[in-house]
Amino acid sequence: MKKILYTLFGLFLSLSLFSQKKNSDKPNVIIIYIDDMGYGDLEPYGMTGIRTPNFNKLATQGARFTNFESAQPICTASRTALLTGCYPNRIGMSGVLLPWDKYALNPKETTIASMLKNNGYKTALVGKWHLGNTAPYLPLSYGFDEFYGIKYSHDIWPVDYDGHSIVTDEKDMRSKFPQLEIYEGNAPVETIKNIDQAGKLTTIFTERAVKYIKDNKKEPFFLYLAHPLPHAPLAVSDKFKGKSKSGLFGDVIMELDWSLGQIMETLKKENLEENTLIIVASDNGPWLKFGNHAGSSGGLREGKSTTFEGGNRVPFFIKWPGHIPAGDINGELFTNMDILPTIAAVTGAKLPENKIDGINYLPFLTGKVQDTPREVMYYYFGINANYLEAIRYKNWKLVFPHDYMSYTGSQGRDGVPGKQTKKTAVLALYDLAHDPGETYDVSALYPEIMKKMTDYAQEARADLGDDLTGKAPVNVRPHANYN
Repeated sequence: MKKILYTLFGLFLSLSLFSQKKNSDKPNVIIIYIDDMGYGDLEPYGMTGIRTPNFNKLATQGARFTNFESAQPICTASRTALLTGCYPNRIGMSGVLLPWDKYALNPKETTIASMLKNNGYKTALVGKWHLGNTAPYLPLSYGFDEFYGIKYSHDIWPVDYDGHSIVTDEKDMRSKFPQLEIYEGNAPVETIKNIDQAGKLTTIFTERAVKYIKDNKKEPFFLYLAHPLPHAPLAVSDKFKGKSKSGLFGDVIMELDWSLGQIMETLKKENLEENTLIIVASDNGPWLKFGNHAGSSGGLREGKSTTFEGGNRVPFFIKWPGHIPAGDINGELFTNMDILPTIAAVTGAKLPENKIDGINYLPFLTGKVQDTPREVMYYYFGINANYLEAIRYKNWKLVFPHDYMSYTGSQGRDGVPGKQTKKTAVLALYDLAHDPGETYDVSALYPEIMKKMTDYAQEARADLGDDLTGKAPVNVRPHANYN
């Protein structure tokens, strides 16, 4: 009898050790998502006057893409695309959530967090959420074990542009905003009342992320670090205030570079570097109306809230030692919707049952295939609308007639925004390989490309609809509604 018990115990121990080894072999996943960082805001993408040594290091240790696109150029929609692998309008999450909105990402949708949690991962969100305003539509309902951060952008507060005065003019939407609160799980634990207090956000979120890595180093984990900055209003800690040669904006970028360095150094010290996939990207382009308190689109046209390249195209880094070639610079099309299925392939996780729009890039990233898996992207946008404003095919971009708010002519200064101008885009074809600034319409020269892209647009409208042409959506799913 004792011999049988010893045998059973040994078998149980072996299975347990095997299970632990299997878990330890699963790569950790870290996504660092930076708010409103423009295509040209970092040295690897051409920024001058602001040193970014840790982003530079990441660029040499991993791969950097020069044609990485956000599915939509605004906060809520971009985060929806990242976490679900879907066009935001497919699941009812276009535009941007405000505090009084009574809708949220449907908890029935699979997120990267819920996908990995079902695959044995610990999961945490540190930083900005912006996919629901109240429990049960906060991160803990979407696969995250932990949440420490803010519910939405840090400019959604009743504080004026000076960073201290309370807005009292009832005609100003900001007068109706609640105080900005930091949440732990589903409950507020601290209030951010002015710009000086907001200056600690990058530091405290970095420190919390570092602690999470150390506390969970023995199990596979997913960390989503969603920095609120450099979204306006700019705020920086005392240790970086006045440190750059490019004013407050430069100080903020330097602190974000420090934050990345803290994460990378922690992984190295904890012997996790070789078994961790790191992804760093921005949610959309710079909010140019804030002038010297906004970033750079790197010469691309327009910025945030427009579907020109300055709004959708953002910096993107990906590092997985021993799998993704170090120092690779890639100019192929890649979108934030493609991150979920790529992570699923990396970790062996099960893909969502519902239709997604993302494509697995792992074979391409690791060099097993030479051709990019994505050739087409739809540029949908609209606040409370569903406009197909442009479509991309390889290096070609076809822009459809639509109204947009341009930053040309009036930019702000020192935290006070300028006024945007309403303009109308005309039908135009751009060759982004030769004209990334979308300046020269070549539609008359390439009728065959026009025909091909028009066909792709018809496919998009038949699937996701288009308010510009009066086409109703077909294959869409509802967001969550509440009272």
